[in-house]
Amino acid sequence: MRTYRHSLKALRDAALAHTLEKNPDLASLARELGSIIHRDAQALADGLSDLRHHNRGFERWLLGRRGRPGVSVLVMAWPPGYTTPSHDHAGLWGIELSMYGALEVESWSRASTSEAWQLRGRDWLGPGDATWFDADTHYMHRCRNLSRQETALTLHIYGGDLEDYATYEPVESEPFWQSQSQRARIAGPLRV
Repeated sequence: MRTYRHSLKALRDAALAHTLEKNPDLASLARELGSIIHRDAQALADGLSDLRHHNRGFERWLLGRRGRPGVSVLVMAWPPGYTTPSHDHAGLWGIELSMYGALEVESWSRASTSEAWQLRGRDWLGPGDATWFDADTHYMHRCRNLSRQETALTLHIYGGDLEDYATYEPVESEPFWQSQSQRARIAGPLRV
């Protein structure tokens, strides 16, 4: 029987193995990670129950990291009903998968920094489902835990360390969105 630590290790190892190029095949990586999450859903839900029940708010947990090419693998805990501000990823590529619960992801893009953001789409992610984005400074999204009772858990892989990023707030006048610099915080490492 697989333990959740075996499952986390499999997710981390697959993420690191598929990201040895500067521009990895994110669709292929999403399929492999999604199959691991589907196969090991119960072990992951049971093993990560502390993250789902400790109610300390939104948290990022480091699962793995590599320097060249830069990759970070994180597990995030989303309290019931939690919504992120609209935010960018500092030009990094990324992939996000639901491990437990369901997430809504609204994404925007723009042709240049002098133009308004345009709604690009909305995805709903259940366990094993993924969304991804290329390295692009003209991309932002907002994520929301769809449950009002349960903490959701997601797996995120980024093409580098997402230390600094910007959040965006809509305003009534041009440029229509006001940005504010943010610093990403890691709650700690997940041991596998």
